[in-house]
Amino acid sequence: MRVNKGRGNQTFYDIINLDMEIKTDILIIGSGIAGLSFALKVAEFGNVALVTKKEAMDSNTNLAQGGIASVFGSQDSFDLHLQDTLTAGDGLCNMDVVKMVVKNGPDRIRELINLGVQFNLSRKKSAASTPPEFDLGREGGHSQNRIVHAQDMTGKEVERALLNRIKDHKRISLYENHIAIDLITCSTRMKRGLVTTTHEDYCCGAYVLDRKTNIVKTFSAHITLLAAGGSGKVYLYTSNPDIATGDGIAMAYRAGATVANLEFVQFHPTCLYHPEAKNFLISEAVRGEGGILIDSAGNPFMEKYDPQKDLACRDVVARAIDTELKKSGDDFVFLDISHKKSDFIKKRFPNLYEKCLYFGIDMTSEALPVVPAAHYMCGGVTTDIFGQTDIQRLYAIGETACTGLHGANRLASNSLLEAIVYADRAAVHAVKNLKSLELKSTLAPPTWDEVGTTDSDELIMVTHGWDEIRRLMWNYVGIVRSDKRLARAKRRIEIIQSEIREYYWNFKVAADLIELRNIAIVAELIIKCAMHRKESRGLHYNIEYPSHDDKRCKKDTVLRRSFVG
Repeated sequence: MRVNKGRGNQTFYDIINLDMEIKTDILIIGSGIAGLSFALKVAEFGNVALVTKKEAMDSNTNLAQGGIASVFGSQDSFDLHLQDTLTAGDGLCNMDVVKMVVKNGPDRIRELINLGVQFNLSRKKSAASTPPEFDLGREGGHSQNRIVHAQDMTGKEVERALLNRIKDHKRISLYENHIAIDLITCSTRMKRGLVTTTHEDYCCGAYVLDRKTNIVKTFSAHITLLAAGGSGKVYLYTSNPDIATGDGIAMAYRAGATVANLEFVQFHPTCLYHPEAKNFLISEAVRGEGGILIDSAGNPFMEKYDPQKDLACRDVVARAIDTELKKSGDDFVFLDISHKKSDFIKKRFPNLYEKCLYFGIDMTSEALPVVPAAHYMCGGVTTDIFGQTDIQRLYAIGETACTGLHGANRLASNSLLEAIVYADRAAVHAVKNLKSLELKSTLAPPTWDEVGTTDSDELIMVTHGWDEIRRLMWNYVGIVRSDKRLARAKRRIEIIQSEIREYYWNFKVAADLIELRNIAIVAELIIKCAMHRKESRGLHYNIEYPSHDDKRCKKDTVLRRSFVG
């Protein structure tokens, strides 16, 4: 067999190992609401391979409690939703994108209902032709009740319904426990471990590790979609599941795609503070239903920070809590909704109620100890209004993407909305792309090459790297930043990156190493973006530049990899 030396080798040959190659029309990386919605829409027009790094239900979507923001209330309007989104985005939202997403929301939610998603209704439908009246919730930053939800387990309900359709679909092949390593493009080549490219590439698939067999497979595809979710695990404390390691952003950046606005990491204000409660989020809907943030003495404090008090946007609330904790020296504050009727709390938040009881806390009679934690990446791989990246045939949607909707701070429950709207837009565009004649010229990539690598006997490097990155990001690149902290973080991440590169090229890949490589890339990108922004805006707060600088900084922070020739 004819092969090239070098991992992730991307020069094309006609001779390939068919046992290791999986050919498909469309490759989707990620099984959250974005990837699943896209899969169902494109499967009518081609074969789909859906790759997910653990079980299909393991996604940020599955943990989404609050719901989907969309205009259904009689007092609500597209203009109000648009204005709330723009206000939260703090001057960096793309107006055209916001209008498009907001106006398309109701139709996309109706599609979810037709797929079997059961949202909470305020009353039963009286006739088949009668439109549903949703039990609309309200969250921070929203001027109206517009959160369509399924109790406090909206994401889980959406995942259930979509996966039921996916698993029964004859043209969709689901590859669970498969973790993507790198994208494959048509014109990149390997030279002494350095990637070179003309930036004229098109994507034709990805290298993927089968976690059960430890075999790397080559997925060859005409169209590739990144819907790999967020990157919360870059930080020590996060509401995200263990899978959220920024894989899509890291892979796209390594392949030459443009990324933007990665300094805007949203820290959710209220994660449960408990030694046994890993990544457990207390939904923003608790504050939306009247929950009040109080200090250890029982005093409300949000009125000192914003006129909207406990319904202020997440960036404001997270910084307020951070400030209160620094002043008091406490480890947490409290979120109290015990003044509401017990039956209401149990009905509105059944999952939260039961989970808190499991940890020995009765939210109907006592306040919940909470702290901020990394929650959502507002930046990502830059796309156009159809989810296209600047690499041909490569799309990105969901939390992996930077579409222009969120700007400097995401409005609560706009994330699932963005995912379903862009899944629809990207699907329409991808199908047209798939039908075009030029796609028939797609070349077959070479199989993965492990020549010169061995099994690792130094896993301590991987575990130590994981811990060091997450701690330095929490301490130096967290809710409140400074030039000095960012400079320290940059020096450390450069050393860590060098160590990871050496390790990566000498040993066979494993899932932990792939994820470590990715969180290191994303951490470096967050630091670089944060250092570029010499102001405070939205989720990025630098104590040395506490105000906006609209003249110089009211623009996206854009990064693209410098390739060595």
